[in-house]
Amino acid sequence: MTITLVDSNVLLDIATEDPKWLNWSEQALIEAADQGSLAINPIIYAEVSVGFSTVEELDDALPAETFARMQLPYDAAFLAGKAFVNYRRRGGAKVAPLPDFYIGAHAAISGYQLLTRDAARYRTYFPTVTVSAP
Repeated sequence: MTITLVDSNVLLDIATEDPKWLNWSEQALIEAADQGSLAINPIIYAEVSVGFSTVEELDDALPAETFARMQLPYDAAFLAGKAFVNYRRRGGAKVAPLPDFYIGAHAAISGYQLLTRDAARYRTYFPTVTVSAP
């Protein structure tokens, strides 16, 4: 069965009814759910939480029956660090690993697909991950 890790940008598009991305994100999420299970990790949960006042509201928006809660493996954290080093060597300006590196590494280590609308960094630093993006 396919497991798709759903990036926070897709979830926030839906939660905020983003006028530009809502239709694409809803359709892509439906298609991913039709192919298998949907999942999030603590980093995605944290990024989406900024749009909600309480944990209960967030959990209503991301029900555990729909979005499996996956823990970030230590191997993924190591891979995220290595990807970040490559990013810095290519001229990246950020001085701390970005959440995208942890999310991409999680998908890579666990063999998950990734649903996002910001595919460039994932495809560059995690070429083994199957990325669904516009």
